[in-house]
Amino acid sequence: MESPICSQSPAGADAGAGTGVGGAWLAAPCPVLVVDRSGTVRGVNRAAAELLPAVVTCAPLAAAGPAWLALAHQRLVTAPGAGSPGPASGQAGERWLEAHPSPGENGAVVWWLTDLTDRHRAEEAERAVRVERRRTAFLAEASNQLLASLNPHRCMEVTAQLAARHLADAAVVVAPETDGRLPLTYCAPEGRVSRGDIPGDPRLMPGLSEALQGFPPVPSRWIDPASAPAWAVPPGFEGPVGSMAVTPLPGHGVPAGALILVRRSDQACFSESEELLARVFAARAGAAMSAARLYAEQAAITSVLMRELLPPSLGRLRGIDFAGRYRPSDDSERIGGDFYNVHPGPGGDEECLAVLGDVCGKGLEAAALTGKIRNTVHALLPMATDHLRLLNMLNSALLGSGVTRFATLVLASAVRRGGAVDLRLTSAGHPAPLVVRADGEVEEAETRGCLVGVLPEVRARTATARLAPGETCLLYTDGITEAKGGPFGDEQFGEQRLRAALAECAGAPAEAVAERVQMLAAQWVGSGRHDDMAVVAIGAPRAGLPGGPGSPIPCGPPPPHADQENRPG
Repeated sequence: MESPICSQSPAGADAGAGTGVGGAWLAAPCPVLVVDRSGTVRGVNRAAAELLPAVVTCAPLAAAGPAWLALAHQRLVTAPGAGSPGPASGQAGERWLEAHPSPGENGAVVWWLTDLTDRHRAEEAERAVRVERRRTAFLAEASNQLLASLNPHRCMEVTAQLAARHLADAAVVVAPETDGRLPLTYCAPEGRVSRGDIPGDPRLMPGLSEALQGFPPVPSRWIDPASAPAWAVPPGFEGPVGSMAVTPLPGHGVPAGALILVRRSDQACFSESEELLARVFAARAGAAMSAARLYAEQAAITSVLMRELLPPSLGRLRGIDFAGRYRPSDDSERIGGDFYNVHPGPGGDEECLAVLGDVCGKGLEAAALTGKIRNTVHALLPMATDHLRLLNMLNSALLGSGVTRFATLVLASAVRRGGAVDLRLTSAGHPAPLVVRADGEVEEAETRGCLVGVLPEVRARTATARLAPGETCLLYTDGITEAKGGPFGDEQFGEQRLRAALAECAGAPAEAVAERVQMLAAQWVGSGRHDDMAVVAIGAPRAGLPGGPGSPIPCGPPPPHADQENRPG
């Protein structure tokens, strides 16, 4: 049988009889509910009825009201001595409410409701802004650290560390398969990085094979950690794995690898927003790893090619001293447009051919033509007894290749006869060689010729010279004489200073002459800009020194450093 209150009081009526509240709460501007000890609603004012239309008098609060409010009321009435009750809050439909209890008579509770929807939305927006700021800061940090190095191994380590610190408890970076093995970089929860490789099949890890092929990631909820192989978990990872995510690392046209994220069992699974953040991070990490790998491959190729373009290290050959020095126009580059080489004769008593040249321009394009000329001259060595013929054959080769650049060269064929060295010198548009006599006199070889790679035919005149023991012949490029510097930085080093420097080197070994000229030119230029510089000194050893007059002339094969080992001079 219904109580009088329920039978006579619709929602919003004076249903507070017997509760000790009376009808005063009906006029309250905020929503109010009166609930007795049994959890039955005994009163609802109009504001509460509009906010919670399902809640009516004489109905159980647990059946019609929000579950969080019913639970808060149950805890309050079952533990009345627990101290001053605090407010309860939760969601009701699309609104967020906070309920403050006030005690009434007979164990009833008056719940004063406050609508916190606007504040909750503002807090959510602020929280979202903070989360977005943290993610933006993380991605900025990732970009800075990933782009700080072009070393592939370092990029993989940084990727694993950042992922373990910001996205999961641990991470594994898997590089593309190499020789049937998968290179791995681990980052344990404490941040320790380790590397390894396994002959494993990527198909053993769910989603890994697809990620390494660049396909979209498999949702983490589809990956069962129990099915993952042991190598997919970083060494030192303690406790069972709770969840895993696999994300591809996109590269430049080719996937750069894959990223495995690992969380402990007490951590929540990856949310959709977290997986999205992982994909954004993986895109940046993959681009950095791909760029680093491409740079490493290009650096390796450049190193191999550069070894063939660098001037060789020179020394004594067939009883003749050869010394060379080279400095490119750009100190950040190792090669340029000047070059030199020494080719030993096939027999012990045949001439050695020294070649020094200067290609129009500088930098890598000039270096490429330098390599072409050096290889062509090497192929034309059987014609080295006739300098003019060799130059014309080289000229035809350059004209036929469509190269628009030209070059100047000087050829020096040297053979030792007793204690002296006989020279044949031919200049093709190049500064004539200078001979330093024992008394300090400096002579210019009487050889002239036209450029190589411009006219259909090369015309040149060959000069001869004999070097007595202790005398030297210097071949040099115009980068020496045209080097600008001095007190005001705009004066050329000039041929006069070069001759004066050579006169001071009378009787010095070829190595000392080359070093002296290069040092003076470098000091003259200082830190200013300059063209490529190259010098080759050919000397007759002095008497009383190893290799000097009276010493046996080596007739065996040339030492490796003369023409086979390419190192900076």
